Amino acid sequence: MTAKFRGTYSVMVTAYDDAGAFDPGAMARYTNWQIEEGIHGLMPLGSTGEFLSLTTKEREAVARCVVDTTAGRVPVLIGAGAERTEDVIENCRMAADVGAQGMLIIPPFYSTPTEDELYRHYERIAASTNLPIMIYNNPATSNVDLTPPIVARLSEIDGVDYIKESTMDVTRVRDIIDMCGDRMTVFGGIMGFESFVNGAVGWVAVASNVLPKQCADLFTLTADKQDYDAARALYHEILPMIRLVGGHRYVSATKAALKLMGMDTGNPRAPRLPLPASEMPILHDAMRAVGLMQEERA
Repeated sequence: MTAKFRGTYSVMVTAYDDAGAFDPGAMARYTNWQIEEGIHGLMPLGSTGEFLSLTTKEREAVARCVVDTTAGRVPVLIGAGAERTEDVIENCRMAADVGAQGMLIIPPFYSTPTEDELYRHYERIAASTNLPIMIYNNPATSNVDLTPPIVARLSEIDGVDYIKESTMDVTRVRDIIDMCGDRMTVFGGIMGFESFVNGAVGWVAVASNVLPKQCADLFTLTADKQDYDAARALYHEILPMIRLVGGHRYVSATKAALKLMGMDTGNPRAPRLPLPASEMPILHDAMRAVGLMQEERA
């Protein structure tokens, strides 16, 4: 299989207005900015996009806004995860209807499915769509660990072609490639640079919400140019922001940073709260370290 998707993909925030409603104008501006900055692909309706806090109608509106604004300039993969298999299938139909190029699908996140249940879940989903599927391993949020042997079994399903491997263990990238061969294309999640070095051909990034150019350049330097010294230098330059949005602040800090950059996407939805005032100095320090404070960009 030749990888159709590669590079750094932003797992996007969802833009809201001051009343907390979805703001298509702000979402379109943010989408355009991401593309103009050189991002390789976009993923709305992931965890950072608060997909569980949106209605079905809102999810379709977000997906359609991003796909229409992108207008084919970069691939768009829609977060389609849900607890019920039939709901995932409906989300995949929606993704196809709005013109997305694929789906990101986390395992059911409450029922702790067995390996056989996972296989049947993804088998039914893949049979329902012609779009490629990127499975998503994030045991911290899904309560399911897609270990390399399980991934190898899932890679036998036609259409399950990609994985976002989002543990801190980059040997997973090596082992998935070793066990799956060309049946599975690996994207890093938390560990972008380290995943590239181990053979990943992409990165689903949170930090690229605020650093799209730098995160895209990190992929190009590592995977395409194989200039590891330059890549390592860039990685350390942007590491303060990667660290900041890598934990519990991944939505609130990302949105607060975007607002400070003049790209207001509103506050998170409940139960999430905006970044506390007591943590704003931490954000300011990280943004200053990577050159994102407005007064330094003027």
